[in-house]
Amino acid sequence: MESVLTIGFNILSFSSIIVLVVLGLGVIASMMRIFNFAHGEFMLLGGYTAYLFYIWNMPIWLGILVAPFVVAFVGLILERTIIHRFYAAPIVAMLGTYAIGVMIRESVRGLIGGLYHQVPEPLVGFFVIGDISVSKWRAVVILVTILVVSGSYYLLKKTSFGLRIRAALENPELARVSGISTSQIYAATFSFGAGLAGLAGAMMVPLFTLYADMGVRFLIQGFLAVMLGGIGSFEGPVLGGAIIGVLTAGLPHLVNPVLADVLVFVIAIIAVKLKPAGLLSMRRE
Repeated sequence: MESVLTIGFNILSFSSIIVLVVLGLGVIASMMRIFNFAHGEFMLLGGYTAYLFYIWNMPIWLGILVAPFVVAFVGLILERTIIHRFYAAPIVAMLGTYAIGVMIRESVRGLIGGLYHQVPEPLVGFFVIGDISVSKWRAVVILVTILVVSGSYYLLKKTSFGLRIRAALENPELARVSGISTSQIYAATFSFGAGLAGLAGAMMVPLFTLYADMGVRFLIQGFLAVMLGGIGSFEGPVLGGAIIGVLTAGLPHLVNPVLADVLVFVIAIIAVKLKPAGLLSMRRE
């Protein structure tokens, strides 16, 4: 039972990272109707920011706090200079963001090489709950994910700012007539999604390692999660992220890890085949 509880907690912490990744990707996909194929590299930038604070002998927790703002600023600059030109052609937007991602990834590779870099956990040690030991940093990751998801939901669904965002992205012409600056809304939404990716990357590197291709796998998992949960709602990508996270972290304990990766894809493909619009498509607003 102790082993099962420990494994369950580790699966929950990994799923939290996936949810953070998918939340940023889902916000952009659901609100702006484009897939940001540079999202994995935004994660990489967040992880690299935390790594820089570590090698500069500055507090790692400070790097993790700064990372989402750094990546959000990068996302804002890219949106204002390049990405906003692609909104009328979603396919071109995907190709354009993929090219941007490649440039970011290779730039970071040039800085850190082809090596794997360790970043220590900002909060070391364990909580003892009954007969099991719980990593303090993994507990922080879970707590932060809950707070970020709750805060994002409130911002996008319960505030006047969120109402303007939905209005601008669902009916741009009517929003402009009503005096809403759709250009600013697009920039804010893209920057917000990029910042969430940066936070996910910064919180992830103490649990895993930093390397140049780190974001590629998480982008694929994020894409699967968004398709599984459904585009057009806040809840859909979050649910999809939780499912993909549990499958990715849980299946290797039951079957061969290589087979586990294949099964994640197979399960996601079957689910999308049965419900192409996503699991929560009926709840879209």
